[in-house]
Amino acid sequence: MHNDFYARFEAQNNVKARKTIPPPNDQVLCLSTADKKRNLCRVNPQKSAGPDNIPGTVLRECAELEYVQGGCNQWRLYQLGGVYDISDQLHLQANVFTDTFNVSLSSAIVPMCLKTMIIVSVPKKFTVSCLNNYHPVALTPIMMKCFERLVMRHTDPVTALTGLLAVCVSSELLHGRCHHHNPPSHLIEKLSLLGLNTSLCNWILDFLTGRIQSVRIRKSFSSTTTLSTGAPQGCVLSPLLFTLQTQDCAAMHSSNHIVKFADDTTVVGLISKNDESARMCREEVQCLTAWCKANSLSLNVDKTKEMVVDFRRAQSDHSLLFIDGSPV
Repeated sequence: MHNDFYARFEAQNNVKARKTIPPPNDQVLCLSTADKKRNLCRVNPQKSAGPDNIPGTVLRECAELEYVQGGCNQWRLYQLGGVYDISDQLHLQANVFTDTFNVSLSSAIVPMCLKTMIIVSVPKKFTVSCLNNYHPVALTPIMMKCFERLVMRHTDPVTALTGLLAVCVSSELLHGRCHHHNPPSHLIEKLSLLGLNTSLCNWILDFLTGRIQSVRIRKSFSSTTTLSTGAPQGCVLSPLLFTLQTQDCAAMHSSNHIVKFADDTTVVGLISKNDESARMCREEVQCLTAWCKANSLSLNVDKTKEMVVDFRRAQSDHSLLFIDGSPV
């Protein structure tokens, strides 16, 4: 039941994702062992292990491990918690990690074991009355998080296009929250327009599709579900991908501003003495609603609030704002 609820947007995705054949001069991202080692050294050992049950402490120690092969053909890791004997069949050598990442990038295929995810349902309140009262906490493989950070470093130049953030004193604010259930193919189209090469776009498309998800409640696990919609929760790349997905959401009128933080959106407009500025503010909200529909995003009207700050002595009644027929 929980897994069906968290995967409810999957039913709305009827667009089949297709990879594009890269041009002959397309440059495939290639990672170095030094890059990998730096990222493993940054692993937080306190982070919960993902579905692979490999703790962050082991991965961090592997980055600086000096191999001493024992007579039993095993590698020994000495840590504060004790001694761990790990078979060399686990291939915990730095070059193997790097080769795995580079093969994944060149083939535009993410290993299925790195795309698995466990959702832990945590109650938001003491008394739970519906599924919305649970907060989903996603656990993904720590190794995949390291891989994503390396990819994100090479995607950062694209984010320069989205680096503008407007902050202003306002008279009218609209706060809303979007739920991301966008088909990956729409995101890939935007990434391509932003200048991301075809090989990396294909890799991101594979990263977003065919993901295996299950839900854990205490010690019980649900059956698995395959997802191919939206940016997955708990992944390092997801905030960046969502930011790039929404980078073309801009104010239509010069007197208005749209401020975005993660999936929270604020429309800011200054209302002067005439009714024209008030009309433009409301028109801006309607344009934002239309943009969300065109980009497979839905505004949560229940969590959308309108705030009016009026400094005039003679205040007038303010008419209600409606979104899709519902008052805000």
